[in-house]
Amino acid sequence: MTRSILCTLLIIIISCGNALARQTAVTGNPKETAAAAAAIAPAAAGTISTEEEAPATGNAPAAEAPASEAAVPADGQKQLQALKAAEVQSPIRGKKQFLPTRRRIDREINKLKFAYKGEVIMGLTASYGTMSSDDTDIMLILDGIDADGTVATVKPFIGYFYRDNNCLGVRFGYRHMDGNLDAARYDLGESNDASGSIPKVNFNSDNYSFGIFHRSYAGLDPKGRFGLFAEFELSLSTGTSKLSYQPDTASDNMKTTFSDNTQLKLAFNPGAAVYIFPNVCATLSFGLGGIQYTSVTQKDDAGNKIGTRKASNMRFRLNVAAINFGMTVHLWDKKKK
Repeated sequence: MTRSILCTLLIIIISCGNALARQTAVTGNPKETAAAAAAIAPAAAGTISTEEEAPATGNAPAAEAPASEAAVPADGQKQLQALKAAEVQSPIRGKKQFLPTRRRIDREINKLKFAYKGEVIMGLTASYGTMSSDDTDIMLILDGIDADGTVATVKPFIGYFYRDNNCLGVRFGYRHMDGNLDAARYDLGESNDASGSIPKVNFNSDNYSFGIFHRSYAGLDPKGRFGLFAEFELSLSTGTSKLSYQPDTASDNMKTTFSDNTQLKLAFNPGAAVYIFPNVCATLSFGLGGIQYTSVTQKDDAGNKIGTRKASNMRFRLNVAAINFGMTVHLWDKKKK
């Protein structure tokens, strides 16, 4: 009897132990469960409070990043954001130019300085040319030519550099031309049966001019010794000319015609400059033509008006008579650094 009771108690104890073990495996350690619950509760509360506060503040949630940016690593995203910020802050993107190009390109033409703001220049350009022939022939048509001519031009000017490499100034000018044709014969061949003598011709003129010019320099070396320039000039010139010719080769009588000339011209004159002394510069410029308007009034020996001529043209080509050598003196305040 006693043995039966002990066996029954042992079975009951083993059964209770197995049930307790299964319950512990399901629920876990009560202390660890309580600690985990305590850690999760504040996070859950914060999430709930954030979701509840978002509508109260009236701020919409941040937009999600595009899929292409989300796929970029963190370092790549930082670089992409820096590039976008630089593009937004760039002055090239912010300004819209009138020129056809959408973005202005800085070609650094003014990086090398040839002249500085505040300088005053005083200079002189001059040209001189002669021509003479003694019993010469031209293409077997003209022979026995005796002629000579002279062209001289003097143009003093003064200017002020309103900013680096850019000058605005005024120019005065004087030009003298004269030429003589003493004798010449022409012969077009026996088949044309045309030959004869060209009468004597004498021509001379004097012109005075006044102009406003703008000159832009570009330095060629860091020390500013050599430079190129582009010059635009608007000038008005006026003067008189005299043409005398022999109407009859059998007589020595000469007929004379006087002309009053007026010309308005917009010219383009590029050139080169080099400092030969600290403040003395030598220049060489070329006349490449431009736009001009000319008015001529002709008079006879008695001063009576006998005709007028007006012409306008636009011509861009090298003019050999407009090659000028000049000297320029640059003045500046030596007290300024």
